[in-house]
Amino acid sequence: MRFLFLIIYYCFAAYLPDSYSPVIGPLCNRIRIFCCRFIFRKCGRISTINRCAYFGVGRDIEIGDFSGIGAHCKVPNDVVIGKYVMMAPDVLIFNRNHRFSDPRRPFCEQGMSENRRVVIGDNVWIGERAIITAGRHISDNTVIAAGSVVTKDFPESSVIGGNPARFIRNTYEC
Repeated sequence: MRFLFLIIYYCFAAYLPDSYSPVIGPLCNRIRIFCCRFIFRKCGRISTINRCAYFGVGRDIEIGDFSGIGAHCKVPNDVVIGKYVMMAPDVLIFNRNHRFSDPRRPFCEQGMSENRRVVIGDNVWIGERAIITAGRHISDNTVIAAGSVVTKDFPESSVIGGNPARFIRNTYEC
């Protein structure tokens, strides 16, 4: 069953109009969400799966209630997304990297590192074109600024940004 919905998603549903398009957008969004209910391991009441979101085979993805994946996002297979997560377009999440520890061998011959799960907590806002590296734990109530490269973990209720991302302030400080 999962395989059938993967085919439907990647051959048809992913290319439907944007979820926020007038008139037809909400219907297109519902079709993509319907497919993902059969693809993801755990699927809450998702608010948005926007066009051309890529998530591999999706079998180990968990996504909580009222969360969304933006247009053209790339989410690897082994990711946990909490509740109330807003993911802007073009977010990249990685769960592994190339090995490069042997200077005598070309990088392409050294293979890939082991998968490291990314966990995104509840009530997180990830800005456009943010990059999250393998093994990160994004704490609850965190804001990740657009274009940030998250290479380490930060405490709960952080606003982070930059390349590499750094702590800017707490979310409750205005």
